[in-house]
Amino acid sequence: MKIILTAAASAALLALTACGGANNKAENKADNIMNAAENKAEGYEAAADNATSENQADALENKADATLEAGENKADAVLNAADEKN
Repeated sequence: MKIILTAAASAALLALTACGGANNKAENKADNIMNAAENKAEGYEAAADNATSENQADALENKADATLEAGENKADAVLNAADEKN
């Protein structure tokens, strides 16, 4: 499930960069933001897999979801700001 969400977020980001007018610098920055968020979320998911209780696992999975969402929002903001400049 998490991999599907990550893939969907990456595809959405790619579509935004392809059809937007954002310059390469903004696209690279947005990609780096998403990659960092995905890496951090994967760490939370790995920790959730090793959690000793269901509540702890749920909390870590929620943290992973929030991290991906925050990364996507930040990447979108970078691209939108670049589009506004163009």
